[in-house]
Amino acid sequence: MAEKNIPMREALRQALREEMLRDDRVYVMGEEVGQWQGTHRVTQGLLEEFGAKRVIDTPISEMVIGGAAVGAAMAGLRPVAEFMTINFAFLALDAMINHAAKIHYMFNGQFKVPLVFRAASGWGNQATATHSHTPEPIFAHFPGMYVACPATPRDAKGMLKASIRDENPVLFTESIALYSKPGPVPDSDEFVLPIGKSEIKREGKHVTLVTYARGVEWSLAAAQELSKQGVECEVIDMRWLRPLDMEAVFESFKKTNRCVVVEESLPLYSFGSEIAAQIQDQMFDYMDAPVKRVSAMDVPLPYAHDIELMALPNTQKVIDAVREVI
Repeated sequence: MAEKNIPMREALRQALREEMLRDDRVYVMGEEVGQWQGTHRVTQGLLEEFGAKRVIDTPISEMVIGGAAVGAAMAGLRPVAEFMTINFAFLALDAMINHAAKIHYMFNGQFKVPLVFRAASGWGNQATATHSHTPEPIFAHFPGMYVACPATPRDAKGMLKASIRDENPVLFTESIALYSKPGPVPDSDEFVLPIGKSEIKREGKHVTLVTYARGVEWSLAAAQELSKQGVECEVIDMRWLRPLDMEAVFESFKKTNRCVVVEESLPLYSFGSEIAAQIQDQMFDYMDAPVKRVSAMDVPLPYAHDIELMALPNTQKVIDAVREVI
């Protein structure tokens, strides 16, 4: 399969365009997705190609975006609703959690809600505390809502296409810091990755690094540096927070007996907490050290650039955590 080296935003655009061509029920909606070409330029060119009935600029109301998307999905369409950033998705929580995630269950399977909520997530380079959340674990808390967190352009394309084709609602999060990062992407309309499957991004035998989204970048950099010192880290990109592929984590842990969890989100009631709890519960006999966690500090993200970076995870923090467990 031929590949092209493109940034994540272009890989996402490819996925949207290919699925809109494949299925005329798929449409895009959100603030500034049309005339403005998308705040993060993911939807650039789609209005010109598909027209205003399938690329819809909405009012500045996430409550409206969420509710309209749910209704359209129940009526037989397949909306891809964009929230400019995930921070604004909090305004649509009722539509997302009380409706999209529960309607199939509440109506005993009579209705499906095949929709995708796309949202830019995480560090935005001094975007301040109210625009810099990485709250994917909050949404993964609720049964009925899939949560996707790609780390590479390849995964972004394959996972978004799978999300659009699926019959369940999906929150598809895109790390702001990764939009411009390039990587090889299959040049095929039928490249689709399975939902709920992790991927080993680097093989290793001494420590398992469990991570997702931007954490993959920090983990791979740390693994490369530690390899020079004779420590081989296995890096598992979970890719999906729900469904959560714990079997891959368990198999790796049986080999390494040590684990560090790396995430950009906050430390309390978190992804790291869940991974650590499941390892302790299921893999206790294999444990040679406590599970360590690397995350953002438990503070609203500061505006001042130096202390903003101080509050976030980084490669050195991952290296330090690995040294602790070995």
